[in-house]
Amino acid sequence: MSLNRRGFLGLTSGLTVATLAGCGSGAAPASTPRAGGRLRAAFAGGGAKEVLDPHLANLFVEAARSKAMFDKLADLGDDVSPRPRLAEKWEPSADLTRWRITLRKAVFHDGRPVRAQDVLASYARILDPNRAFRAKSSLTLIDLPNSRAVDDRTVEFTLKRPFVEFPNALAAFGAYIVPEGAEDFTKPVGSGAFSFVSFEPGRSVLLKHNPEYWEGAPLLDELEFVIANEESARTNALLGGQVEYAHDLTPTTARSHASGDRMTIHRSPNSAVQAFAMKLDRAPFDNRDLREALFLLADRPQLVESVLAGSGQVGNDLFGKGYQHYADEIGQRQRDLDKAKFLIRKAGAEGMVVKLDTSTAAAGMVEAATVFADQAKGSGLTIEVAVGNKDSYWADTLKNGSLSSFRSGAMPIETHIAQRLLTGSGTNVTKWARPEFDALYEKAVSTSDEAVRTETYREMQRVLHAEGGYLMWGFADWIVGTTPKVGGISTAPANTLDWARFDKVWIG
Repeated sequence: MSLNRRGFLGLTSGLTVATLAGCGSGAAPASTPRAGGRLRAAFAGGGAKEVLDPHLANLFVEAARSKAMFDKLADLGDDVSPRPRLAEKWEPSADLTRWRITLRKAVFHDGRPVRAQDVLASYARILDPNRAFRAKSSLTLIDLPNSRAVDDRTVEFTLKRPFVEFPNALAAFGAYIVPEGAEDFTKPVGSGAFSFVSFEPGRSVLLKHNPEYWEGAPLLDELEFVIANEESARTNALLGGQVEYAHDLTPTTARSHASGDRMTIHRSPNSAVQAFAMKLDRAPFDNRDLREALFLLADRPQLVESVLAGSGQVGNDLFGKGYQHYADEIGQRQRDLDKAKFLIRKAGAEGMVVKLDTSTAAAGMVEAATVFADQAKGSGLTIEVAVGNKDSYWADTLKNGSLSSFRSGAMPIETHIAQRLLTGSGTNVTKWARPEFDALYEKAVSTSDEAVRTETYREMQRVLHAEGGYLMWGFADWIVGTTPKVGGISTAPANTLDWARFDKVWIG
């Protein structure tokens, strides 16, 4: 039996009668940690396509469930720098081509210890050339045939080239450690804070706390992930008492309930960058003056207020505000219509119509494109918004057009550069290709001198700020809602260690 949306407070049919079991009223305040209870967390899902294989996780709900059941060697902290997890420590060789990883004393849910052989087998599975796992691109620098298990708790990785940022790879999205030989994930066995109980694809996953977890048993007895695809359904389920946690709420919902007593709003700043991407390898944005004109046309505070409903921060055309190595010393760009008009005339672009490709592939992109087109009026340049197919948008805009909407979640600044800004990067949407820039990246990742590395990253960002193709206008908050009796929710950026981390949560 299931509950339909119309029949029960807007909840989708993904929530079953079993979902209604939970804590009653009269609980202790959320500020007082308390053991016990079942937390029901509502996420958007993928229907029958959802998986429990952590190496295939792609949706937010799959990532959150993987985090609950499995561990990585490292994960990203609040400043998006790597933090040890199953790896107790890491030690590079002097030339940065070998890394020795010492594992914590941890056990899988079936009682087997987590061994070096499990780590090597997990990475071998991810790197299988005949399979497509998301973490593969981050782990390809490992020379796996020449890597080895020194003993059960020590792994020595050999790399194909010197790479000081190897811990970023250990923290890559989907780089989870599974038992050697694991292929059947219908009843997954991990080493995480919660262990598997049951799974109904497209409906719910029930987990129970793991008393043997290496970082300490969770306070919750049970954790249930339930599917509610529409944001309104997640909101109504929370307000109706059917769930205690609702993931991915809109700024409008957050603003509506911020002062009420039925929902607690939790914001995770700097979780997603909002931007426009100009292609530098073709007209008209192969002209630096025209790129600068666009930077000066943007009214960033207005975009943040109108598109993000104030739930975000103004950007400065650089990725990773607040993250490790971010160049915060660079002055904030401001709107300057007069100078933009001068640069448009200088570029010979007065009267030009430029198509801005966008879509509903990510929330707020169409709205941002519309606002920006309005901001460009009176400059001599006309921006024409074109809404494309959301299913093929990212592939289409990687190759086609000259100006497009762009959005990205949190990742280390090094990873952003490696994936998007090197001459051979696979997702280089701006077509930025500078041999001298590539050389700076190689300098940064091949030195163990932290001061030199930080300054090199900042030099790269100064070049990008002056000449690059990303107009990064804002950083959006990630928003979740809980009932007031839930405590321990972190405000770390989405996709980092403490995002959707339920082993530290309690129900008061």
